[in-house]
Amino acid sequence: MIILEKPYVSDFLIETIKKNNFKVLKNQISKTFFEDNYLNGCVIENSCASDELFYSNSENSIDWILRNYAACDVAKYIKISKNKILFRDMLKKVYPDFYFKKISIKDIDLLNPKEFKYPLILKPSVGFLSFGVYPIYNSEDWLQISKKLKNDIKNLEGIFPHNVVDFDEFIIEEMIEGDEYAIDAYFDENGRAVILNIFKHPFFDENDVSDRLYYTSADIIEKNLKKFQNTLDKIGECIGYRNFPFHLELRVNENNIIPIEINPLRFCGWCITDIAKFAWGINVYEYYFKKLKPNWSKILSEVDNSYYYFTIADVPSDISNKNIKYVDYEKYLTNITNPLEIRKINPVENPVFAIVFAKTNDEREMKNLLKLNMKDFIVC
Repeated sequence: MIILEKPYVSDFLIETIKKNNFKVLKNQISKTFFEDNYLNGCVIENSCASDELFYSNSENSIDWILRNYAACDVAKYIKISKNKILFRDMLKKVYPDFYFKKISIKDIDLLNPKEFKYPLILKPSVGFLSFGVYPIYNSEDWLQISKKLKNDIKNLEGIFPHNVVDFDEFIIEEMIEGDEYAIDAYFDENGRAVILNIFKHPFFDENDVSDRLYYTSADIIEKNLKKFQNTLDKIGECIGYRNFPFHLELRVNENNIIPIEINPLRFCGWCITDIAKFAWGINVYEYYFKKLKPNWSKILSEVDNSYYYFTIADVPSDISNKNIKYVDYEKYLTNITNPLEIRKINPVENPVFAIVFAKTNDEREMKNLLKLNMKDFIVC
């Protein structure tokens, strides 16, 4: 079953559903894309077989799943995945020395910052994208971070459901050194991970925690496929995932591969996972529901080593969305030489104003996008 929800549903996902006659939950969002006679076949049963497959374009669907399938494995997997503290607890067997601690937002000003080991990361225990995520390098950072965090919470209030972003409880954990990657994959009926894409996640500097840009290439897939497969299989064995799609972020250094977080029931959010059709000719939705596995040897032998990337044009947190008059998209797109698809997003209702898929052979183009000040393209 596919559950469509805000904030964004791509045309490619809708086309895929219609082409394959995939079952879709009848709700307010799906009714904008499908006739009633298509949606009437979807019945809420409040129970599911062990091989039932669920997918959603958005974590906004989590509330519905937890209400209607509370006793099913999928609800258990979601709860473990979404709560970063619970996820860390479950992985203690694999990462016994990893430091993390739960804190409450109401107590954040009462903490003694000199008691912690730096550097560390502060983030919501239940979160989405990089909202409310801050690197902290010393005890003097606490006061500044606390003020900014409270402002971010005020600006984002009401945009996402409580089960998607929860600013009541936070986790502080050791800062994981190394290069950051993301993986779109699913666990099959045997708990074996099937990797559908691997992205590298670059940052502008050490203080950058944004999701501004991710990219992939044949070289990235080839160098990381085997070792990431081993890591995912260990996670699957530890937690017991079955028939479950996910988006995982992790860090890689000389000694370790350490997961940052796992996002349940979906691949890259905002339908950005669609980039696989440009890079590899893969329809990730079909691969998941039809239980297909990419033949990576064949795929990589047929492509060049260009970079395929997506970039998210975010609305800065200190801009009130309701004050935005318009976005200068033409000016923004001068920074992208070979756009493959441009998705304009309403910035008054969302924390981003565009998502762009592109192809390049020049790493400098991607580095330039990381340093852009998005205020240059927003008129208030």
